[in-house]
Amino acid sequence: MVRLPHTSEVVARGKRLGVLLRNARGARSIAEVAASAAVSPETLRKIETGRLVTPSFATVAAVAGALGLSLDDLAAQWNAGGAENAAGAERGAA
Repeated sequence: MVRLPHTSEVVARGKRLGVLLRNARGARSIAEVAASAAVSPETLRKIETGRLVTPSFATVAAVAGALGLSLDDLAAQWNAGGAENAAGAERGAA
């Protein structure tokens, strides 16, 4: 089965999710959050950096739970594009 490439919209949504999760992680380490969510640190790293733009629902739910995020709130921010503003602020601060 051949996998079609992701559209630019899917990639943008995945990157927004990554920024939201990275911001929510704060000072906690990737290893700490990943262990709490029962996912590999590499999986969490890929989500946060936008390299894994379509993580499974179970993975997103586990990471959100480990971060104390409500899935409803996360989805609202993700769909509203709130992370784009956060990403812009991070780039400006860098």
